[in-house]
Amino acid sequence: MELLKEYWILWSVSNGLAILVLIAALKKTRLARLLIFILFAWASWFNYTTAHNSPSDYLIYATLTPVDLYSNFINTTFKANIVPMVTGIAMGQALIAIGMLLRGWWVKLACIGAILFFLAIAPLGIGSGFPATLIGALAVFLIVKNDALDYLWIPSSKVQ
Repeated sequence: MELLKEYWILWSVSNGLAILVLIAALKKTRLARLLIFILFAWASWFNYTTAHNSPSDYLIYATLTPVDLYSNFINTTFKANIVPMVTGIAMGQALIAIGMLLRGWWVKLACIGAILFFLAIAPLGIGSGFPATLIGALAVFLIVKNDALDYLWIPSSKVQ
């Protein structure tokens, strides 16, 4: 229980930001796309650098997840392959970020990737900021459903 207290602030910030992204997705999908871009670009950088500088930091997730399947995976296969696995995750996050900047089916593909990513990490519990992951998945669903899916840098008055 003491461990959960340590994560309370991070959990609160994660969920507060997820709610802000959801509100943006309901009102201004282009802003929500920009926020999702920033999130995934930052996550890509953070995960890549952490994996290469202090890979054992990821092992804490085994103690945070309420799902035995995830904790067992983290303590076995993942533990033996942290750097390549997290590097792959970081590259996927970078591709999602880039896709959010583009248009058409690239955005759709990035949104599918973001939704799958959010759903895949949800079982990590407080370590993933749950339920922020589900809120994020819903926000991305609203983006793909309601956004014009044009380049973000095109002024909104030119977007149809």
